[in-house]
Amino acid sequence: MLFENLLVAALLVAVTFTLHFAGLVGLMAMLRRLGGHPRRSSTVVKQGIAILTVVFGLFALHSLQIWIYAFAYLGVGELQQLETALYFSTVSFTTVGFGDVILSDDWRMLGAAEGANGFLLIGWSTAFLVSLTARVRAFEAEIEGIDDQAPGGP
Repeated sequence: MLFENLLVAALLVAVTFTLHFAGLVGLMAMLRRLGGHPRRSSTVVKQGIAILTVVFGLFALHSLQIWIYAFAYLGVGELQQLETALYFSTVSFTTVGFGDVILSDDWRMLGAAEGANGFLLIGWSTAFLVSLTARVRAFEAEIEGIDDQAPGGP
């Protein structure tokens, strides 16, 4: 069973990482189309909308990744109900790990792999969001510096 666990886990990791990469590229493209890029947004409201768009987009990506794992647990026959599979997947992906639903010895490596996968994907999302926020803050500082140097200013 170990080989099957690792094979399914490797496939799911590849799918979720590829999906995440595509999602981040899509979010950046959407920001550019909406004019939400920090260099193009001159208002705090537009910058806030850009950040919220990214936050909701990241949440949607993680939700989709959790659903993919939930369907995998159903597909391999480890869990029988969608609600249980979705709950277990969410708890594993987020590394909460309550332990009230556990996998059998046959598929427990898959659950562990989901935890590691979720940890990395959430970290990647955090880095993306921090980078975007830092760019917004740098742009604000640049604007404030320009305003301070305007004619008639201090």
